[in-house]
Amino acid sequence: MERIYPKATVTEKGEKALRGGHPWVYAEEITELSGEYENGGLADVFSRKGRYLGTGYINDNSKIRIRVISRNANDKFDRDFYARRVKYALDYRKTVMAEDFGCCRLIFGEADSFPGFTVDRFGDILVTQVLSLGIEKIKDMLYELLVQTLAEMGEKITALYERNDVKIRELEGMQEYKGFWGGAGLRTDLSGITEITENGIRYTVDYVNGQKTGFFLDQKYNRLAIRRIAAGRNVLDCCTHTGAFALNAAAAGAKLVNAVDISADAIEMTRRNAELNGLADKMEFTKADMFDLLTDLYRRGGHPYDFIILDPPAFTKSSSTVKSAERGYKEINLKAMRLLPRGGYLATCSCSHFMTETLFRHMLHDAAADAGVSLRQIEARRQSPDHPILWNVPETDYLKFYIFQVV
Repeated sequence: MERIYPKATVTEKGEKALRGGHPWVYAEEITELSGEYENGGLADVFSRKGRYLGTGYINDNSKIRIRVISRNANDKFDRDFYARRVKYALDYRKTVMAEDFGCCRLIFGEADSFPGFTVDRFGDILVTQVLSLGIEKIKDMLYELLVQTLAEMGEKITALYERNDVKIRELEGMQEYKGFWGGAGLRTDLSGITEITENGIRYTVDYVNGQKTGFFLDQKYNRLAIRRIAAGRNVLDCCTHTGAFALNAAAAGAKLVNAVDISADAIEMTRRNAELNGLADKMEFTKADMFDLLTDLYRRGGHPYDFIILDPPAFTKSSSTVKSAERGYKEINLKAMRLLPRGGYLATCSCSHFMTETLFRHMLHDAAADAGVSLRQIEARRQSPDHPILWNVPETDYLKFYIFQVV
């Protein structure tokens, strides 16, 4: 079969990565590039011996020069190809999320063979983010397919909002923007605020101005996991964001929950969510820096909380800052371990794939040693299955979540 796409030949290292299942080809791994192409278009990848390795989106603006989307030389990259991909992703979520299909991540980038493409569903609202030029060029078709396929599944979508207001787009040669998508007869006149229900708790979601797409869906079942620990306890929830962990603790019967965040907007959103669920009388809302608060509480003495939840933002987004991030993670975990009474409980996590499982466990071990305590592991968890982990793509394995008793 004669190939119609430009041809990129890669190094032995690049070939090994592709044959191992990783979809990225870095610029320095390309030894030869022949044929005309446009950035965001398709290119074939071959080994030095002429073996076909895959086809993907090429972009000279990116360090990741080619993002492979298929390893089948017979694939035709037409609307039907992408329709199958969309349906496959949605069918998977329908299966693994079941009754939670109405509020979950529908497409998770490389894990669904849609590089740099995120789609979150909040009821009848879809919120998308496009971080690769190849997807940018076909996004209108993908949006149409999403709305159409969901309709065929009996799921009506009212609006689709694009959250492409992230600087990483500039590295791909794209502009930042956000706004409603006006295709497929969808509405563009909504307020940007919607309401969802997760684990029986109602939340107001600001998908226009909230972090990322407006709500962190990956911790859905980890929030459930803390409920049985929280019942009857005094809980400190650090980096509460929309109050999700705090609200689950309060709903589970905690004596008191203090929801802490450095953002005044986050605290106000948490307060509103607590009122929405009739839980405000069980909660306190504190605007404070997590590091400063933990230090101050420890200096005061005593053990005001017997369950502490640490859900910080990613302290590192590159391999060059891992050491600094490790110090930050250790500091907050050490402070929490010292603050807890013996027999108290700690839930702690990292959402950076650069902070590997090995590094995170090593950090926790060192923090416990410095605090003079031992950690009794109750659970070790990951992100919810709507954020699937591909074992050959380590970047998809990013969330580490532990529950311990401090003894």
